[in-house]
Amino acid sequence: MGINPSCLAYRFRNGTLQAIKYPHIPDFHDLLHIERQKELIYRNTLQFVKGLPANDVLLWGDRGTGKSSLVKSMLGLFGGQGLRLIQVYAMEVLHISDLYELLREREEKFILFFDDLSFEAHEERARVLKSLMDGDIEERPPNVLIYATSNRRQLMPVKEEEEKFPEESYIERVSLVERFGIRLGFFSFGKREYLSIVKHLAEKRGLELPQEELERLALDWALHGGFSGRSAQQFIKDLEGRIRLEGYKI
Repeated sequence: MGINPSCLAYRFRNGTLQAIKYPHIPDFHDLLHIERQKELIYRNTLQFVKGLPANDVLLWGDRGTGKSSLVKSMLGLFGGQGLRLIQVYAMEVLHISDLYELLREREEKFILFFDDLSFEAHEERARVLKSLMDGDIEERPPNVLIYATSNRRQLMPVKEEEEKFPEESYIERVSLVERFGIRLGFFSFGKREYLSIVKHLAEKRGLELPQEELERLALDWALHGGFSGRSAQQFIKDLEGRIRLEGYKI
């Protein structure tokens, strides 16, 4: 299918664009303890929707720290100004030039979103993406940016001790990462940050529980979930479910 002006988000899969009826749009203001990252991606996206120069962005780092949520939250801030999000899977890299052709004449601004992006060393798709971002004979449409998240800072595994020519492998890794003008690191939260996220989400959901009890339950949950924003959200879901469950005592 083509572009539906009323649709905010799409998937690019099997070479076709699929509209997402119910996009997941996190609240930008619920993303805590990543203020610098929020400021930079907000400003870059604002420049983009206003038709000003803006950069591709790589968000790398620890799991559960808000990388993907931050990208998706841009729809809540700028969807009304023409921003659209297209989730692209790594296996579709070879077809991105077809997507460029579809988007080039549109008035909307499109972020191609690669979530949890990574490649194996010397993978052909990495070379293709590098070329399509900067270096291909076809100029990229001015209304298209690429935002990617990854647990790997260099998008590829580092195994220099096993490589015959480690310097060449290093250059290959860096040459792809350097295509992203903005590279933002995300790092694990500690106990204090985790509990503050729990408190914020509990207040937002209207969960009335003594603070000491809330912290005790949250720390018990963190024994298997860890101190992350994702773990805090999962705990709040479980807690709210138990509180709302008729006749159930915590």
